[in-house]
Amino acid sequence: MTRTILLALFLMAAASAAEAQIRLKDLVEFDGVRGNDLIGYGLVVGLDGSGDGIRNAPFTEDIMANILERLGVNVTGEQFRPRNVAAVLVTATLPPFARTGSRVDVTVSAIGDAGSLFGGTLVMTPLNGADGQIYAVAQGAVIAGGVAARGDAAEVVEGVPTSGTIPGGARVEREIEFALASLTQVRLALRQADFTTAVRIEQVINTYFGRAVAAMQDAGTVVLDIAATRAPSAAHALSRIENLTVSPGSRARVVIDQRSGTIVMGEDVRISRVAVAQGGLTLRVEETPQAVQPNPFAPGQTVVLPRTDAEIQNDPGVSLAEVRGGTTLAEVVAGLNALGVGPRDMIDILNTINAAGALHADLVVR
Repeated sequence: MTRTILLALFLMAAASAAEAQIRLKDLVEFDGVRGNDLIGYGLVVGLDGSGDGIRNAPFTEDIMANILERLGVNVTGEQFRPRNVAAVLVTATLPPFARTGSRVDVTVSAIGDAGSLFGGTLVMTPLNGADGQIYAVAQGAVIAGGVAARGDAAEVVEGVPTSGTIPGGARVEREIEFALASLTQVRLALRQADFTTAVRIEQVINTYFGRAVAAMQDAGTVVLDIAATRAPSAAHALSRIENLTVSPGSRARVVIDQRSGTIVMGEDVRISRVAVAQGGLTLRVEETPQAVQPNPFAPGQTVVLPRTDAEIQNDPGVSLAEVRGGTTLAEVVAGLNALGVGPRDMIDILNTINAAGALHADLVVR
């Protein structure tokens, strides 16, 4: 068996051996307890000749001139073409309940033709929210996500040197007002909407408090009555329920990654009665161009003539298997693997079984 199939079968066996109990905090999002995205436009300096070309990125020259003007340096009418600066977009997520003075991580990404941000320093950059207000200010040394080396005739790039991070690089300057203590109800939003999971969450919360304090609204929402919990505040009520464990329900699903040949499946996947035939088809195309030259001292020029050999081979050894109704996908995968079917062919077979209407699961192909 390939490592991919062994991993899938192992995960399914572990899941069927003991039904998973997941904490409530890992299944739901609490209404209002969320992060907020921030963005800013800034300048990275101190690069070793790998910055923006000013002629190709005039916006870099504009922001550099603005920064120098604010620092009292008059550059009006001056011609400067440094290669050690780069214009960047700075992004961050303001976590819930972040207070003034706390720090958050930021991501820095070049938007010009800079070759690398390695060794650069981000100059003080305001970070704005969706409402246009400044909520944080970022500054610090950039940790680039890769490295690039260039020569006269070759270039080597490892990772993404035009993007980097600054751990704790932004300081919160404005807080987002959210009065959690004043809430009388809190909605629990399921990350994966499912009626079975929602009703189980309702039951486990009501069992914990010994009375009806939670009510399922739909497949993705459970409402918690803070007053009925008799907790001092909404924060106290959430702290009591977030570690309760629930066995979540889920739809039968098969996820296929065609690039890596990975197949991940749920334990509830079933297949109806179907026959599977699989044979090998090999297509070979070989190019052998031939150069034809004129005779010595004869007029003419060298001509390259194309020569192509194409061949199709059909493997007569066709594998035929019949799957009985109600068979689990794990048994089908194990049977196909026993026939010598590789991950790539197995993906095609699963797609065909789904097209035939015999695969009773959501098939997700990436």
